[in-house]
Amino acid sequence: MFDVRPVDTDYVRHRAAEFRAQVARRLDGSLTEDEFKPLRLMNGVYLQLHAYMLRVAVPYGTISPDQMRTLAVLAEKWDKGYGHWTTRQNIQFNWPKLVDIPDMLDALAEVGMHAIQTSGNTIRNVTTDAFAGAAFDEAADPRPYAELLRSWSTDHAEFQFLPRKFKIAISGGKKDRAVIAAHDIGLRLTERNGKTGFEVWIGGGLGRTPLLGKVVRDFLPEEDLLPYVEAIIATYNLSGRRDNKYKARIKITVHERGIDVMRAEIEEEFQARRRAFNGADREALAIFQDRFRAPSFRNAPVDGFEAERAANAAFRSWSDTNLHAHKVDGYASVVVTFKAPGQTPGDASADQMRLLADLAERYGHHDLRIMHDQNVALPHVHKSDLPELYAALREAGLATANAGLTSDIIACPGMDYCALATARSIPIAEEIADHFRALGLEQEIGNLNIRISGCINACGHHHLGHIGILGLDRAGVENYQITLGGDAYDIPAIGERAGAGFPAEEVVPAIDRLLRAYLEVREDASERFIDAYRRLGQAPFKAALYPAPAHA
Repeated sequence: MFDVRPVDTDYVRHRAAEFRAQVARRLDGSLTEDEFKPLRLMNGVYLQLHAYMLRVAVPYGTISPDQMRTLAVLAEKWDKGYGHWTTRQNIQFNWPKLVDIPDMLDALAEVGMHAIQTSGNTIRNVTTDAFAGAAFDEAADPRPYAELLRSWSTDHAEFQFLPRKFKIAISGGKKDRAVIAAHDIGLRLTERNGKTGFEVWIGGGLGRTPLLGKVVRDFLPEEDLLPYVEAIIATYNLSGRRDNKYKARIKITVHERGIDVMRAEIEEEFQARRRAFNGADREALAIFQDRFRAPSFRNAPVDGFEAERAANAAFRSWSDTNLHAHKVDGYASVVVTFKAPGQTPGDASADQMRLLADLAERYGHHDLRIMHDQNVALPHVHKSDLPELYAALREAGLATANAGLTSDIIACPGMDYCALATARSIPIAEEIADHFRALGLEQEIGNLNIRISGCINACGHHHLGHIGILGLDRAGVENYQITLGGDAYDIPAIGERAGAGFPAEEVVPAIDRLLRAYLEVREDASERFIDAYRRLGQAPFKAALYPAPAHA
């Protein structure tokens, strides 16, 4: 697998040392919190509700076993024994002491990791398909392009103080698993006349003003990727609003100025910037493409896998839900969900991290991926190894057969951690998951994306859930709005608000009524909730959420 360490180790050590000096000045009072804030944000350090939080960058979700073990050390030594996977394919540690964070950064630097640009008004972690390099429907592996963008954007002098944070996603498959329509820049790999290139989207984003991106270029040759992306961000850097942070994202710039105006300005900027590129970007891409070689896949019988499926109902259920088709016969990509009963969605203990590292070495060609939906994937596992892998996961409580089902919920930390949150997310997610597990309805309901946010900043991506839940404060009482029909992957859509919100104790009964109504109106078991919603519209589902009062 690709390893950034030969290039990055010296630099990240320098940044860690620089931040250590800044922390010392904060602790001795030489820096006020206001003076320290921009410095800590440049190094991924937030001040949350109860403690500081360190967000560690995992470039495009790719992580090696020794790096995963280092995360386990951070969790045990300087946190409360666990970390939290994020929707940007990173990890957060929610309980470090400020005095310890320089030591955490030093430990990360030893394995080529850091927290640079995981915060601030700069280019954040470039994300992509967690199955990149393995997916059966892949036009091309998006990781070399993600690495090109990561290398180029890290400490890019021109783009350290953008009007607002900036997020890029790349999708390589026929099905978008990187949510490109909800990003500031979305890139879809495609081919035209035998040539590789990108469909380029701009202006997507969630938060208080959710908007889907628009196509600004229907085909961009791969050799023009960096100058064109640079032209987009440079145009936004000059035209984006700085008078109001709530209107500073590129989505507002595109909405206010129009895609045609933006396209014309970007194209003009692109022509000028392309002339300044001397080919080093294409040389770097060629190097990255060479380094992202496929593992040495083996050819072996899969009879044991099929026999175990026939003999073990639990294994069959897990393999039905938690495996993704691989481009190589005899292989599968494995989804390890961090949504087990009683578990905070997306939390991973140090022991679980170490187990994943061991399993990746033993069965997964030393490759691990942090997923957008707060799970972890082993992208390359031979099917003959799956029974043993499953047994190890099951012993550790990580074999929950729920990938893509009702309990596989994306949830932000909410008011349990976040200073911005106005309601809790984690307890609501746990209550919904426990309710439908207890009823035995998860498998019958089938594929369903539930997303929960604890405030309008939408870190839980509720706008993109088939069912979205937004927690708000209503006169000191938690109130939860429900949106329906959002979609991140198949047909990008922002969910529609169904009506008045529900107090916390009424959320689970409302979702129960909603999903029982779905089971009644679907054409058959193959029609997903989102498909039934598109076919029938909101009316029958809204009626289930808000039943007419009974009359005496």
